[in-house]
Amino acid sequence: MEITSAVGAVLGAFGLSGAAGLNAWLPLLVVGIADRIGWIDLGGSYHWLSSIPALLVIGVVFLLDLIGDKIPALDSGLHAIGTLIAPASGAILFTAESSISSHLPPAVTAVLGAVTAGSIHVGRSVARPFVTGTTAGVGNPVVSSAEDGTSLVLTVLALALPILAFLAVLVLLVALTWLAFRARRWLRTRRTRNQPDSA
Repeated sequence: MEITSAVGAVLGAFGLSGAAGLNAWLPLLVVGIADRIGWIDLGGSYHWLSSIPALLVIGVVFLLDLIGDKIPALDSGLHAIGTLIAPASGAILFTAESSISSHLPPAVTAVLGAVTAGSIHVGRSVARPFVTGTTAGVGNPVVSSAEDGTSLVLTVLALALPILAFLAVLVLLVALTWLAFRARRWLRTRRTRNQPDSA
């Protein structure tokens, strides 16, 4: 039973850090609330996530990020900031989720969480200019809302059905890698077309 619990915790931790790559604040908020109402137990080291001050701060920043990411001119700046925030959030969530059951060293869990969240964040950041360019910015709020919804689903799955959350993160990584590749090709083609002929 202990091995099953440890594996479940690690798989759930991958789900939470993947969710952080899409929205750094949403899984922190959900996990903090879940710990506060007794759905999960983060352990003594991470109970600060469920404190009223932490929940208020995370909640306010989440709302600001939620709105700002829907604005084409502002979302690029938020994504740049997210290059630091998302891995940090992923590291905290991975370590908090897996610290009680998995017995993995905190340094290892922090790196796993940061890499998972950072990879997904980079993928969505590379793909966003493609969405902006092909839809004149109109598609940004739709894509951003889809990212938020996926982050919420991943967070809930990570807490309730860890193996599904882990599989979803793998699918997401593959999809974002493909989309980022397509976005880079699109940007290269666009630059080539905009270059004046040298004749």
